[in-house]
Amino acid sequence: MARITLENLKHSYQARPRSDADWALKRLDIEWSDGGAYALLGPSGCGKTTLLNIISGLVRPTEGRVLFDDVDLTDVPTDKRQIAQVFQFPVVYDTMTVYDNLAFPLRNRGVREADVDARVNEIARMLDLQATLRRPAAGLTADGKQKISLGRGLVRSDVNVIMFDEPLTVIDPHLKWQLRSKLKELHQRTARTMIYVTHDQTEALTFADKVVVMHEGAVVQIGSPVELFERPRHTFVGHFIGSPGMNVLPCEVRDRAVLLDGQAITVQNPPAAEIGGARAEIGVRPEFVSFDSNGFPVEIVKVSDAGRYRIVEARHGNSRINLLIADGAVLPSEGARLRFDPAYTRLYADGWLVE
Repeated sequence: MARITLENLKHSYQARPRSDADWALKRLDIEWSDGGAYALLGPSGCGKTTLLNIISGLVRPTEGRVLFDDVDLTDVPTDKRQIAQVFQFPVVYDTMTVYDNLAFPLRNRGVREADVDARVNEIARMLDLQATLRRPAAGLTADGKQKISLGRGLVRSDVNVIMFDEPLTVIDPHLKWQLRSKLKELHQRTARTMIYVTHDQTEALTFADKVVVMHEGAVVQIGSPVELFERPRHTFVGHFIGSPGMNVLPCEVRDRAVLLDGQAITVQNPPAAEIGGARAEIGVRPEFVSFDSNGFPVEIVKVSDAGRYRIVEARHGNSRINLLIADGAVLPSEGARLRFDPAYTRLYADGWLVE
């Protein structure tokens, strides 16, 4: 296992990058602790896989360094970094048995057969593969083959980090939660450093202790699932995480007062000074919006049933606002008014939380 440090890292696929848009990864500094569970979360094209490939050695960064336990590995090839990688599509040897697939990384490194057998059976028990050990891998379902890929990453004791690149994409939806739970359990049992790449917020938030949220090649926030939900540092984080995402509403700041369509709104982070020409916005999650007779007036536009709760879409001036209400709760028939919880209502300037 290893502590991984990315220092002043930048990368471009162009020979001579000239503008900000030419960089696939904008400058970032990250440190992952030894034995932690981390996720890289963001939409397609945000730089997640590029970053993963730089850590693994498949791509050399244009600028910056990659260190494992303070040892510079920037120019060290992949096969010398002691990593395991699980890809989006299961990579197995169909003509081999499940046992031989799991044993392959160990036999390839000259491990004694008795130790191979002990280790393979241990990993098979972790992954519930004992019943299929002697079967050819070709006959397994996609989730069974992906378990083999996971097992090949776990079977080696000399691995610095195990990296997962969208590993559940091809798995049937009803089986995804089983493999997500299994991955979390495996991390807790093995204490290996694990980095999980995904565009799926549920996968990231249920697996990782710390989530790295990426947007347009930049890291916009690193935090626990609770931190990302309750205190997004950027409006993208608030919008991307949550269902529905955070309400982001244009506002004005005058004499350090925050105004929504001319009405004063109390925020958790009132500005200590004017914000100049920056774009001002209020961010508040639907969970922290409620009907209140003393609030500001809105028009209810739509109500959607989401099972245990309903999503209400309201309109105030040119702003659309989502809020959640319990199933069965009575909606105002007319004259609806909303209130934002001041403890969870925040001011943003040009997308960034006003500190």
